[in-house]
Amino acid sequence: MDIYFYNTLTKKKDKFEPIDPNEIKIYSCGPTVYKDATIGNMRTNIFQDVLRRVLRYNGYKIKHAMNITDVGHLVSDGDDGEDKMLKSAREEHKTPLQIAEHYTKLFFDDLASLNIEIPEIVCKATDHIKEMLEYVEKLVENGYAYETSTAIYFDISKLDKYPILSNLDIENQKAGARVEIDTEKRNPTDFALWIKAPENHLMKWDSPWGPSYPGWHIECSAMGQKYLGNQFDIHTGGIDLISTHHENEIAQSKGKCGKIPANYWMHGEYLLINGGKMSKSLGNVYLVKDIKEKGYDPIVYKLFSYSCHYRNKMNFTWEGIDASSKSLERLRNSYQMNLNGADELTVEDKEKLNQIEENFHKAINDDLNMPLAMSFVWEAARFEKKNPEVAKLLVKFDTVLGIKIDEISSQKDDIPQEILDLVEQRKVARENKDWTKSDELRDLIAKKGYSVKDTKEGQKVYHI
Repeated sequence: MDIYFYNTLTKKKDKFEPIDPNEIKIYSCGPTVYKDATIGNMRTNIFQDVLRRVLRYNGYKIKHAMNITDVGHLVSDGDDGEDKMLKSAREEHKTPLQIAEHYTKLFFDDLASLNIEIPEIVCKATDHIKEMLEYVEKLVENGYAYETSTAIYFDISKLDKYPILSNLDIENQKAGARVEIDTEKRNPTDFALWIKAPENHLMKWDSPWGPSYPGWHIECSAMGQKYLGNQFDIHTGGIDLISTHHENEIAQSKGKCGKIPANYWMHGEYLLINGGKMSKSLGNVYLVKDIKEKGYDPIVYKLFSYSCHYRNKMNFTWEGIDASSKSLERLRNSYQMNLNGADELTVEDKEKLNQIEENFHKAINDDLNMPLAMSFVWEAARFEKKNPEVAKLLVKFDTVLGIKIDEISSQKDDIPQEILDLVEQRKVARENKDWTKSDELRDLIAKKGYSVKDTKEGQKVYHI
């Protein structure tokens, strides 16, 4: 079945045609590990996780690289200000290494909480200084970079076209720029590849231009090329990276080897909080741990994310999280009910299930359309007959969803005492072989919104 992805490079939905059908190569921009990753950051990681899972659902093997930025990302996302790692280290009275180790661990803890797969290759910027230096030297040799008193800059005038991902009007930007421009730059939009370090700068390395450190953009170009080659299939990231980071990655690659590094560029949209921006000043910056502290399974946030297409802005509310929590419980309960179900499936039933599966497959292959895909998940979960074949289908869907649908959601303490008393009465009726009473109690329990199933381990009760 064909796969289609919206490609920021072509501005349209393109049929996916891999370079090598035996292995899909993906590069994802990972975190700058100077502070906690927000749930907005995690939305991008969820989208990237779905991408991996959809490709594997279609039978592809994946080689996925993700960077960890632990140097080079300045606070302005441009060439101004100090390095974010140094700023955080100063504020928290720690070394940059301590900051990086601390927030890297928290980032991967959050991925685990959300059942997000870790890419096959995780590469730290500080482990690849040699590769970055070699890349910059090649750009200088090819005539695409020049030295000033403060940095090595990329000369965008050498390119046939810049920018190519975004719709920025560079000429009008030049004319109307209100920011202070480095007078040594040849062009206002030239960007730093390598930055000469002041004497007291904590993170610096020897280079042909003296003690210095990398610019933000060069790390992804160098590591992407090292692990995936000059050209690979897909590059992902948040929408905020298009006009700066990804434009400059493309520029660097064209300057070094004459090629755009990825054939497909995919970007996840912003997360809104109650209809507005997430902001420290508004006190609405939420982390995965905040979801946990409110008593929710973090997987609930992943399911919540599927209510909106990754290319659309998504509005986070706690009411939405609460609704998704109930939905997760119902899906998991449906799995358990079907796993232990004994309804016999007819040929027609099996055809319906096959159609549901095909519809799900078409939805995920249509640019990861998870809202539509979820409608077919629910169609299976609500299938009239309860049978292990339905449970098997739900587990297959979960290879894409990653919501641990086969886990038991409800705990005994979550079930009202009234229901527990009825379940106990039913147990006694069954022990006395009073099947009529047992069935009456089962129906009464169902009317109150719960389902009871008989398993080898005894009676199991679930919220319907």
